Amino acid sequence: MAERSDFCIECGKETEYSLQKKTITRVIREKEYLFEITTARCVQCGGEMSIPGLIDRNVQEMDAQYRSAEGIVLADDIEKLMKIYKIGKAPLSLALGFGEVTIHRYLEGQVPSREYSDTIHAALISPAFMRNKLSENREKITDAAYQKAFAAAVSMENLFSVSEKILIVIAYIFEKLEEVTPLMLQKLLYFIQGFYAALHGEPIFSEDCRAWVHGPVYPEVYELFRDFRYNPIEDARFAVLEGMTGRLAEEEKRVVDLIVNTFGMYGGKVLERITHNEDPWKQARKGYGDSIPSNEPLSKESMMEYYKKVNQEYGIDSEEGIRNYIHDMLNKAF
Repeated sequence: MAERSDFCIECGKETEYSLQKKTITRVIREKEYLFEITTARCVQCGGEMSIPGLIDRNVQEMDAQYRSAEGIVLADDIEKLMKIYKIGKAPLSLALGFGEVTIHRYLEGQVPSREYSDTIHAALISPAFMRNKLSENREKITDAAYQKAFAAAVSMENLFSVSEKILIVIAYIFEKLEEVTPLMLQKLLYFIQGFYAALHGEPIFSEDCRAWVHGPVYPEVYELFRDFRYNPIEDARFAVLEGMTGRLAEEEKRVVDLIVNTFGMYGGKVLERITHNEDPWKQARKGYGDSIPSNEPLSKESMMEYYKKVNQEYGIDSEEGIRNYIHDMLNKAF
């Protein structure tokens, strides 16, 4: 790694420096704030050094900290809103009831008022609010912009047709894995549900699973992502859930991590083969041929009891135990 160095005025020569955090106080609109900024200190004399780009970095960090303290949306939030609703800067401004260039100014760095920030935030977290705003201001934007954004709002409302918990679990999976296909997602959700129930005595989310031809499936989740077919899911709608994965309890997050770090290393077809060799799916599919569709339920109780037995044999509260289980199941499947 190249050493950091620049000219130190105190030493009168180029020296190495280290980046360190420093807390400063600033008064904004008669209110005092503490900000954590980054400083460069000479390793020889200990004095602060002026490093190119550091002032701009600190301005950005202070802006983000101020907005966080005051509950003001970030430019990233606005860009996220534009992406979700497939709408440009000017149409978004008008749809929200702002002036035509307001969103452009916010993206350039202007800090929104609390009122306007709250409106943007409401549009970001509530598809119904955004849909109502679009309807209220339909005459102010083009028909093409309205139709595209309104369709996205309806799609967003469909997203929230499932429980918040399963949405947050899905969002957490997306954070942890670079590529997830619909088939892979279904199987990971199944394992998360079963393992969590076995370890904690209750399901992690309320949705019911079905024994379809290609393994366990949550039909509501299938409908959300059916358009991706066998391709990796790239769904802008889930941007609305960024930052919400902190709502998972530690024990919930731990089980999801266990599954993602083990089963998440395999593709959807491999995971499908594993589920086809497990009792819950086999019992629910009794009487059905390999390619005959069914909508038989995979009960939460059967999943919990099966994985309790797996836990007794392998110890599924550890990655090593789960990997041993996967190894044995793959030997059966292939």
